[in-house]
Amino acid sequence: MTTNSPLLQPLRQPLRQQAAALRDGTLSASELAEAACAAYASRGKHDNAYLTWQGEAALAFARATDALIAQGGDSGPLMGIPVSIKDIYAVPGLPTYAGSSRRLPASWERPGPIVKALLAQLPSLMGKTHTVEFAFGGLGTNAHWGAPRNPWDSQAHRTPGGSSSGAGVSLISGTAGLALGTDTAGSVRIPASMTGVAGLKTTAGRWSAQQIVPLSTTLDTPGLLARRVDDLAYAFDALDANLSPKPSRVAASPELADLTFGVPESFFWDDCSPGIAEAVQQAIRQLEAAGARVVTLELPNTDEAYELFQKGGLAAAELAAFLKAELPEMEDALDPNVAARIRAADDMPAWEYVRRRSVLDKLCAAAAERMGQVDAVLTPTVAITPPTLESLEPEGAYPKANMKALRNTVMANFMGLCGLTLPVGRDAAGMPVGLQVLAGPWQEARLLAIGQAIEAKLGTGPDILGEPPAP
Repeated sequence: MTTNSPLLQPLRQPLRQQAAALRDGTLSASELAEAACAAYASRGKHDNAYLTWQGEAALAFARATDALIAQGGDSGPLMGIPVSIKDIYAVPGLPTYAGSSRRLPASWERPGPIVKALLAQLPSLMGKTHTVEFAFGGLGTNAHWGAPRNPWDSQAHRTPGGSSSGAGVSLISGTAGLALGTDTAGSVRIPASMTGVAGLKTTAGRWSAQQIVPLSTTLDTPGLLARRVDDLAYAFDALDANLSPKPSRVAASPELADLTFGVPESFFWDDCSPGIAEAVQQAIRQLEAAGARVVTLELPNTDEAYELFQKGGLAAAELAAFLKAELPEMEDALDPNVAARIRAADDMPAWEYVRRRSVLDKLCAAAAERMGQVDAVLTPTVAITPPTLESLEPEGAYPKANMKALRNTVMANFMGLCGLTLPVGRDAAGMPVGLQVLAGPWQEARLLAIGQAIEAKLGTGPDILGEPPAP
């Protein structure tokens, strides 16, 4: 069975359409879960998106959801929708490994606010997706569990992007309609871009990170991945009212002619793999031709921010602190690529950590002021094509590729912005290319409405990319 089978099509419809069909009786939660299970049977082991797959349990749950619907019950907009959750969120009844080789203590199976808000709506939880160990990496590799395969290359094993490495794959492979990830330096947007789906990074503090295994207590942000921006908007509205201290809803999409986009001329375009800059520039030209105003606008202090990131930012120190305090037994079993980055924090004095926090505060203030000049900033999401695992084997190849993958996305985290990515084409290697759309802090609802306007003009990911090749 291929991913183009008619059996799998209900799950590939927009989330709003799925939800409406569930309620008018033309679609059942069981049919959606069956489609996800069929996709997993077809290519699940090949794609390796999941650490913990629970298809049969999800199908049984979906049948119970259908019975509730038949009685007129409605538990929320995500009722009956198949979802995947990154294995860094605590989920009742499912183990948490956070990408490590050992199961974390049972306390990491008690749900936090996001999982509670999601599960209260009775979606069909298909399983927990792979992550880079402790979410510390942008490519999606994992020495303990292997890297999920990027579904867009049926020949070479290319990285899916990280650290939410199984999230985008779960969507493209047809086993989920919505995926929960986290983003500390790009870990939602990179896998979304590399696998050809849409991804939303929220503003730090908007949604609680409680009971999400921490990488950086300062920078961690929960996020969503879905096949379309409109799917993200639907899911955001379903969750934000119960999670945000300042909830808002996505309004009607603005007219492109009423929008001003800032496009930096430097930094984000440096050393892009062939076809990436070209695809993003073509998308921007289409938006401009449709009436959008495009102006040159540089985000302030990008070089200073990137230099700080290259020194380890805050994540290395904050993850080291968490491991030493909570999971000291894990340190000796870390993925070498993760361990090397954590060890780099051992010699950081306290004053340097405080200095870095101060630098981030200044970056955030300057960026927020600059973002007030435009509706959004447009850049390539990721500068490199998804590398093959083989290309990462030579000494020094992984850190170089990892840093380059994270370069464009980390700016949003260090500058306190919210961010969106959506697919706009393919690069010279035939792999998906993402357009990054950045907005000021707490502007998620407006950002999603802008993203919908962009998507309406350029087309959705499925429109642009079609379906992945059969494994």
